[in-house]
Amino acid sequence: MTRKERYTYIIDYFQKNAPNAETELIYDNPYQLLVAVILSAQCTDKRVNLTTPAIFHRYPTAEKLSKASFDELFPLIRSISYPNNKTKHLIGMANMLVENFEGNVPMTVSELITLPGVGRKTANVITSVVDEQPNMAVDTHVFRVSARIGLTLNATTPLAAEKQLIKFIPKNLIHKAHHWLILHGRYVCIARKPKCDECGIREACKYFEKLNH
Repeated sequence: MTRKERYTYIIDYFQKNAPNAETELIYDNPYQLLVAVILSAQCTDKRVNLTTPAIFHRYPTAEKLSKASFDELFPLIRSISYPNNKTKHLIGMANMLVENFEGNVPMTVSELITLPGVGRKTANVITSVVDEQPNMAVDTHVFRVSARIGLTLNATTPLAAEKQLIKFIPKNLIHKAHHWLILHGRYVCIARKPKCDECGIREACKYFEKLNH
């Protein structure tokens, strides 16, 4: 199977079986999504979804969050990984939204990555989820799964993986493909012991092919 055929097979499978794939983070607007994505770094979406309601209740807007003190916000984030850094990031991010963007979340990657706690991956998540821009966020799941299946070759960094993926995935599907790969990595193609026996794309998977030769 050529690489192009592999992409076609996998995209066809997910379009049929996961046509409405979306983020598992719970949010009502771009500000809430940005808070949730910053908190989700090296933390499960499940844990983030348990944590954000109290934050959104107390700080429903960037303006409100920008006025929070570290000591007020930290207890709400304590159960999340790296709570110190994330508390600082959230307050800094809210301040910059107020100062530079009139309290609104900008919708370009270049503007988003100027915010504290926002790297390229987070910026790609925000723009692809909110605005369906053709941006591919490469987190640990996407990085691992795309290499294991054979969608990326010798990609040693998330940026290298991102460039390969957007080259082969049709532009109008990139925002969705990010969720296909994340959810596949979270529930089927798990890190230590992938569940190949229940995987719908094993016929196109390099890892599965190696296992059976």
